[in-house]
Amino acid sequence: MGMRTRLEVPGIGEVGAWLARPDGAPLGGLVVIQEIFGVNAHMRAVTDRYAREGLLALAPALFDPVERDVELAYDEAGFEGGRALAASLGFERAVAIVEAAAAQLRSLLAEAAPGGRGGTDAGDGDIGVVGFCWGGSVAYLANTRLGLPAASYYGARTVPFLDEPLRAPMLFHFGARDHSIPAADIEAHRHAQPAATIHVYDAGHGFNRDVDPRHHDAASARLAHTRTLDFLRRAFASAAGH
Repeated sequence: MGMRTRLEVPGIGEVGAWLARPDGAPLGGLVVIQEIFGVNAHMRAVTDRYAREGLLALAPALFDPVERDVELAYDEAGFEGGRALAASLGFERAVAIVEAAAAQLRSLLAEAAPGGRGGTDAGDGDIGVVGFCWGGSVAYLANTRLGLPAASYYGARTVPFLDEPLRAPMLFHFGARDHSIPAADIEAHRHAQPAATIHVYDAGHGFNRDVDPRHHDAASARLAHTRTLDFLRRAFASAAGH
């Protein structure tokens, strides 16, 4: 379903991306933010799934400014390599790439609209973000810094930024058995961001990662996905005044 494309990011340059289009008119646009393993086969499949649900979905290759076309394995070397790449990229550049991806989606949605508006008057209300692991924390920052509705899956690096005010609807998914996000951190999210919706599942870290049987929890993943779709539809409808 999806295809490779490129984004031009101001101040950074060109980065790769995976673009998946729905069969019919898009319900909205979605920036899919990778885990630390790159826009690999799993992230491409996640992006395609959102397109099958009716969203125009785009997964930018966030590590391209550091190392192009990263696709890491789910082993210790992959974990270490991904952590190093995330640290080298930094959150500032990650958010800038998400901003460029949202702008690209906004333009594509405008072209697909009746009359082909060409991107001149498309708003932000029909663009959302979903992120996983490290990307879950980037998704949170896309909310606080870019004003985009965001769904964050087990973002373990969000706590240092919890003093940043939300600028759009926010959804958090956590695993009760996720050792990287202890109960105290989840409670800190509740305290700092009372307007956000927080769900906790009987699962560990990476429970949506169906290609990794050590972490995947099918029931939790299905429920979280359903909740994410409902959240995005509500956010888009609210922005449109429906």
